[in-house]
Amino acid sequence: MFAIDLQNIHKTYAGSTSPALNGVHLQIKEDCIFGLLGPNGAGKSTTISLMSGLIQADLGEVCIFNKNIKQHLFDIKYQIGIVPQEYALFPTLTCYENLRYFGNLYGLRGASLKQKIKDYLLLFGLEKNEDKLISSFSGGMKRRVNLIAGILHDPKLIILDEPTVGVDVQSRKMIIDFLKNYQREKKITILYTSHHLEEAQEFCDDIAIIDHGKILIEGQPKALIQQYQVKNLESLFINLTGYSVRE
Repeated sequence: MFAIDLQNIHKTYAGSTSPALNGVHLQIKEDCIFGLLGPNGAGKSTTISLMSGLIQADLGEVCIFNKNIKQHLFDIKYQIGIVPQEYALFPTLTCYENLRYFGNLYGLRGASLKQKIKDYLLLFGLEKNEDKLISSFSGGMKRRVNLIAGILHDPKLIILDEPTVGVDVQSRKMIIDFLKNYQREKKITILYTSHHLEEAQEFCDDIAIIDHGKILIEGQPKALIQQYQVKNLESLFINLTGYSVRE
């Protein structure tokens, strides 16, 4: 069974003259780390929004764990954890209050939720900051809280949109190391987007490169690098998507 199965997905936004997605086929197996990579405007955010149920395709079928998202959206949402690029946190609440709020959204309550929050704060080195306002946190600290908020309910699929953007080397290593261990331990699926291609090359089991709303290539990073006889994933990415700067 596939964690994610997209079949012939088309999406054009109102007022646009070109499609955001143009016949996308993508199957992501369970129990893997999958990187969806592409330049700005390539279709990554639209793909994530479709998988999350935030928007609907004009044509095609989106299935998550073999369930059509149009028919089973409520059930699917409880199986997905979304960690967006923008901080999904309330600046006027404390760290603990934010995490309790997101836990409550997924039906988590009481002592078990409190203990779970404390365990994650300790794991991420935030235990001394639980009563501080999120507005006082550094970018790296916010990234870590953002991640905790997306996994409190133990999702089977985690969607990570640029999870390490704008953080220092130490925070990036902590986040990536945690995710690797978490994925192995829980045997979940992670869908990951990033512009850090060196990070993606080491982090992902499989990748797909998307541009102009189409999947250009898909496979294991090392195998693709060997197949196309390039130095690394960045070289392959540039060869496929070009040198032009995107908006």
